Amino acid sequence: MCRHLAYLGPPVSLARLLFDAPHALAQQAWAPRDMRGGGTINADGFGVAWYPGDGADPVRYRSAAPLWSDAALPALAAHTRSGGVLAAVRSATVGMPVVETAAAPFAEGPWLFSHNGVVKGWPDSVAGPAARLPLRDLLTLDAPTDSALLWALVRDRLRAGLPAAKALAETVTEVSAAAPGSRLNLLLTDGRQIVASTAGHALSVRADAASVLVSSEPIDPGPAWQAVPDGHLLVAAPSGLDITALGRS
Repeated sequence: MCRHLAYLGPPVSLARLLFDAPHALAQQAWAPRDMRGGGTINADGFGVAWYPGDGADPVRYRSAAPLWSDAALPALAAHTRSGGVLAAVRSATVGMPVVETAAAPFAEGPWLFSHNGVVKGWPDSVAGPAARLPLRDLLTLDAPTDSALLWALVRDRLRAGLPAAKALAETVTEVSAAAPGSRLNLLLTDGRQIVASTAGHALSVRADAASVLVSSEPIDPGPAWQAVPDGHLLVAAPSGLDITALGRS
């Protein structure tokens, strides 16, 4: 499947999250510890997006190549600092294209989105949920993948004015009913809060009074990391952390 992370707090270098930590995202790309049967390595593209800190929409850098093969990224990451980051590495589901536009984060305005998992029975199983989307959204999906459709479903709810937590939870519930057995670890941020679901894959969170880091796998050792139970919704910001069962969100 994939590995992803999101950070909010005092500005840090992208290199800290992508390369420097003992189990940073680059390490998780080729040596993940907890894929739960969803692949072995994450070599089918990557993306990182960060908020420049001046109220502007996030900057995004994506590639269809493995994260560790990008010669420009280490220098870029070492010289870029941000207080809001979402990054992901991809393990493509068999039959889905390996192209830059299929790599998370997906983006619109302040929103960044990632999916770790797979929609079972794709695409037939989610024809019903997809049918309620505006035709233009279907014709302009980033890529013909389950993750891109999930983003379109979440984005449609955000555009309708739903709070981020409700938009994510409703999407997980809808897709789970249409495609039982799907793995739906979704990750969403607008640079002020992080919302994430656990449905079939691992997720951990480390929070303190100043920052919060959510990651498929802890990027460093230490007792501060907390595993998010399966079937739960996390809403986090530097000001606080809330984890509830998805059915109660």
